[in-house]
Amino acid sequence: MVFPERFSDLPAATWPRLRALLDVPTKASETINMTIGEPRHAFPGFVGDIIAQNLAGFGKYPDNYGTPALLDAISGFLKRRYDLDIPHTQILTLNGTREGLYNAAMALCREEKNGKPVILTPNPFYQVYAVAALSVGAEAVYVPATIETGHLPDFHALPADILDRTAIAYICSPANPQGAVADEDYWRNLITLAEKHDFIIFADECYSEIYRDTPPPGALQVAKQMGADPERVVIFHSLSKRSNLPGLRSGFCAGGPKSMERVRLLRAFAGAPLPEPLQAVAAAAWSDEAHVIENRALYHRKYEIADDILGHVDGYQSPQAGFFLWLPTDDGETSAVKLWQETGVRVLPGAYLSRETNGDNPGKTYIRVAMVAPTQEMQRGLTLIRDCLYG
Repeated sequence: MVFPERFSDLPAATWPRLRALLDVPTKASETINMTIGEPRHAFPGFVGDIIAQNLAGFGKYPDNYGTPALLDAISGFLKRRYDLDIPHTQILTLNGTREGLYNAAMALCREEKNGKPVILTPNPFYQVYAVAALSVGAEAVYVPATIETGHLPDFHALPADILDRTAIAYICSPANPQGAVADEDYWRNLITLAEKHDFIIFADECYSEIYRDTPPPGALQVAKQMGADPERVVIFHSLSKRSNLPGLRSGFCAGGPKSMERVRLLRAFAGAPLPEPLQAVAAAAWSDEAHVIENRALYHRKYEIADDILGHVDGYQSPQAGFFLWLPTDDGETSAVKLWQETGVRVLPGAYLSRETNGDNPGKTYIRVAMVAPTQEMQRGLTLIRDCLYG
């Protein structure tokens, strides 16, 4: 049997790779997992009651595009948060944003653009961006997001011939893993670049509601202010981080009418819609801000604890948003093994989130630390990291 080669050069997936790396004994009697960005704060108390009230919905096929109540709730969120008036036809509910980030590329990446199309991705990056590029036959170009670039990709530094071939540029703000935020100037410059070279921006804004003081601006928000082509930006949001509901698998994408028409058409053939009881939960979650404010306050305290414990570390940068620390080390893999063996703390080597280009992997000398555990557990984990790696 002959198998396709399109995915043959994929590296090992992040989590199996990490398990293999840390498949060694630890001296610790208690362990702390700070690897995965799975929120562990309490999700809203209304979740169970709403599921119970809508149990009959499991007995029917769900709406592929989203129930009217859920679309109303998402529209309301976009209006409150970004002053956007987005009709239902320009919103698509998703079974988790990873689905949308992948399928939007399938629907919107051109087959040819001055030759083989290019898809730009930050480096480090959410791994689905690269798989989407492979799936549509595009060339993935990994753009370093380093301390020198403010931990956001400098797309303007790319050669003109690459930009002229670019069909899609992925950008995550607030950034995973660094916690950097694209400000209005960054978005304006990127949207201007996209208009000049005629590509679409996929703005992954899944961490947008976890921030210190100032809400991060949104890509569609800035595009509207600029009067840019409404097809220039597609945004992606999720309840996983905002509402501590990663298992709900509920998100959405929104964009221009022509773009969303194509994405919605693809989903009609190949989508996996959210069951209606879970759509009812999602509608309630998008409509409520009180639990989000409470959640954000918990992360505020965690930022303070991290700054207090690690603020003296050379190269430490306190995140602007999100719930990850991007900590400098001599070597991320070596540090992760040392931490596990000596303290029982599990962290993720930064190289597992990035690709080597031109002989350099921008994540190699970092570890990613998730601040999702209960506060006291997180505090103990950060103290162990400090004493083991930076003491």
